[in-house]
Amino acid sequence: MLGHVILISAQVNSRSGVPVLESVTFGLFAEVQRGSSSGVSGFRNVWNHYISLRHVDAENASLRRELDEVKIQFQERRALADRARGLQALLELRDRSNLQTTAAEIIASSPSPDFRTVTIDKGTLYGLQPDMAVIAPGGVVGRVVIPTARSAKVQLLSDRNAAVGALIERSRAQGVAMGGGDQRLRLEYVSETADVVVGDLVVTSGIDGIFPKGFTIGSVDVVEKSGPSYKRITIRPAVDFSSLEEVLVVLTPTPIHQAEGGHE
Repeated sequence: MLGHVILISAQVNSRSGVPVLESVTFGLFAEVQRGSSSGVSGFRNVWNHYISLRHVDAENASLRRELDEVKIQFQERRALADRARGLQALLELRDRSNLQTTAAEIIASSPSPDFRTVTIDKGTLYGLQPDMAVIAPGGVVGRVVIPTARSAKVQLLSDRNAAVGALIERSRAQGVAMGGGDQRLRLEYVSETADVVVGDLVVTSGIDGIFPKGFTIGSVDVVEKSGPSYKRITIRPAVDFSSLEEVLVVLTPTPIHQAEGGHE
């Protein structure tokens, strides 16, 4: 019966003149092709999307690497710019001071809170000797205590054993600025009749024979009196010892200055 139906369908034409069997067969195959085409198109779209995502991920990774490189270059250039500004400030200080100096870089610092020292990369081969003054654009840093051939240890002004002859710039009152092992200095041996107020600029007096006269030590931060005498005078250092990178070592011998009103 199926064979008869097929034979009859092959012989009978539809309204369009196409045999019924061919029309039915074409319709069935067309649906199969439609499904196959949809499946292939879907797979192709998924594959293209996957490839596109792979390209996007690769581009993102490349952009991230380029951004990291730019950040590193920016940090390097900023560091070079900061160093250049620091060196420029040292050169200006050297020109202003009219002293024979040598520039040095800080290569280490003491971790002990009891001894405030740093190590610089210049030593006796560059003319350094004990008790040479060390300065920075901000002011007085300290003095050389132990020089070796290629390096030297510098005692910072904030060390508890450090001291420097000091002078109140406004009133010319004299004393001794002494380190306390912290971020403040003490001004000792000030006459009870001396005129000292908060904000006064404190400079070196030159009476110690180490530090040249007139270099900035800091500014008066606290003034306390007990009766006619000064109980406590503290100084805020002009130099931030924690951020030092380069310094100048004064090679010129410093003459000893007498107290003002006396003779040199």
